[in-house]
Amino acid sequence: MPLPPVRPGGPGTVYFSLLGPLSAVIDGRPLPLGPRKQRLVLATLLSRPNTPVPVDVLTDVVWPQGPPRTARKNLQVYVSAARALFGAVDGDDRGRVVHDCGGYRLRVEEGELDTLRFRTLARAGRAAAERGDLRTAARLLREALDLWGERPPLHDLRDSAEVAEEAERLEARCLTVYEDWAEAEIETGRAGVTVDGLRDLVERHPFRERLRAAWMNSLHQTGRQAEALAVYDDYRQLLARELGLEPSPAMAGLYRAMLGEGRAARSSAPRGAAAGVSLPADSRHFTGREDELTWLLDVSGSPEGAVLVVSGPAGVGKSALAVRAAHLLADCFPDGRVHVRARTEDGATRTRNDMLEELGRLCGVGGPGRPDPAQAQNAWQDWLSRHRALIVLDDVADEASVRGLLPRSGRSSVLLTSRGQLAGLEAVHRTALAAPGEDESLELLGTLIGGDRLRSDRAAAVRIVRACGGLPLAVAVSGMRLAVLRHLPLAEYADRLDDPAAALDELVAGDVSVRSRLAAGWRDLGAGDRGALARIAGSAGEGGFTLERAMAALDRDERGAIRAVESLIGTGAVTSPSGEVTAHAALYEVPRLLCLYVREETGPQGVRGTAPSAGRGAAPLLSRG
Repeated sequence: MPLPPVRPGGPGTVYFSLLGPLSAVIDGRPLPLGPRKQRLVLATLLSRPNTPVPVDVLTDVVWPQGPPRTARKNLQVYVSAARALFGAVDGDDRGRVVHDCGGYRLRVEEGELDTLRFRTLARAGRAAAERGDLRTAARLLREALDLWGERPPLHDLRDSAEVAEEAERLEARCLTVYEDWAEAEIETGRAGVTVDGLRDLVERHPFRERLRAAWMNSLHQTGRQAEALAVYDDYRQLLARELGLEPSPAMAGLYRAMLGEGRAARSSAPRGAAAGVSLPADSRHFTGREDELTWLLDVSGSPEGAVLVVSGPAGVGKSALAVRAAHLLADCFPDGRVHVRARTEDGATRTRNDMLEELGRLCGVGGPGRPDPAQAQNAWQDWLSRHRALIVLDDVADEASVRGLLPRSGRSSVLLTSRGQLAGLEAVHRTALAAPGEDESLELLGTLIGGDRLRSDRAAAVRIVRACGGLPLAVAVSGMRLAVLRHLPLAEYADRLDDPAAALDELVAGDVSVRSRLAAGWRDLGAGDRGALARIAGSAGEGGFTLERAMAALDRDERGAIRAVESLIGTGAVTSPSGEVTAHAALYEVPRLLCLYVREETGPQGVRGTAPSAGRGAAPLLSRG
């Protein structure tokens, strides 16, 4: 589908540019953006358009050596100046800069910011390439590249480390789009238009394998075979001299094809050298999670790479969030995005060697047969160090199963999802998912049963999502079930879910069962954690429990109860407050559906088995006798 026309800086429209020096124009005339600190604030807000930027981030950008005592007040002045700028343009600021989620959010349209237009064109170009329309892809990608100025992005503010990092991220995306464009042109037989530009970029980025491959292909297609072979030879010598490495197997295969067949190898080597795209389908019903998704995109897509852990209870939406982020990060990872399950179909933990073998197969690492595990791990680390890829390891059981799979160097990112918090992993970024808010849960339900049906009895819909504890899996199963049972009134289904004895039986849609997901989490717990959870769930009421209540349920002293509760927090079975609070003031919670499952397994009071003594270790595993 053609893109709607967008005319940057059209009549009466303000147009901001980050792809060069920070600038703004309206009706062809430049707008004054104020002193340097004010421009730093504006550049930071524009680099995260329509997304809340925390005050702490803005403070670090403006005062990297430490903020003055008046920093917050000064920041308000700079934000007010930005509002005034839009007021002069719009006649009023129209809520352009709003205070949101402990920070500031700048609302801006695609036709008002070059980076937004660049992103839209790049995505449209890739979509055209995926459906085989390479001429359209080349045209759209070229339009995206034409938005770039002659000078580097934000070059006038790069003495700020944070702004420089954002500029480097933009340049990395530009390189990826350039590679996409060059490959599309080569595939359509127009290699001649790419040769000179590719040569210049390879000189500036000599280790970027995908650029080298495109340059080799463009030279070969234009009849310059000797030069194409020389490009590979130069690259091989550079890797050996600087890094002690050899070109990737796919790059070497491209060279052999050119050398042996005497014709252009039309495929692009790095796409084979890397993983390409091996991701589950993105959910059409994904809703909400804007803050968490923005965080994932920012941290995962950082130029230096990162390891991230997304933790939370079973069914809270960790996998869906990770897959959505992976699909949106195409610009940042030219060497591939792959997804590997860390468990088998029956929920058993896969070994590290088993996952390593799958990663090697997906990413073209190693040869045929089963290599020695130590050699396979070294080959994997070597591959990660030379590529820019995103690896999603989904539903990780423990730290030991993934330690050898995480990058030690290089620019690849790894995104882990886990019920537990994997506290033993160092130097990782973490976010713990809680159940989404009521509005997001209702939105998810509405996408499955239809907005009209939801609005016909909103009160019953609210009861449904509350009975599900807001758990996305449970809300989704409810929606799938109601989509089939179109005769069933929402109020009647809400009554069923409100019944503790029937709720889990109702949360089944085909082969998707909330009970089976909860059972997998229960099986993962150690004996002590199972016993403690059984007693807490047996006594927990609506609205959570306090430390005193846990002490009574567990029959332990304060220290023993704290250790038991914190151990359950680490497994994801108990949620805790997001802010700092003392143990006595904290309100902990076992998700409603997990409570129902545990009571189903162990009895209503969770007392089938031996009671633990005060001050002793964790309770023994409770039998079902």
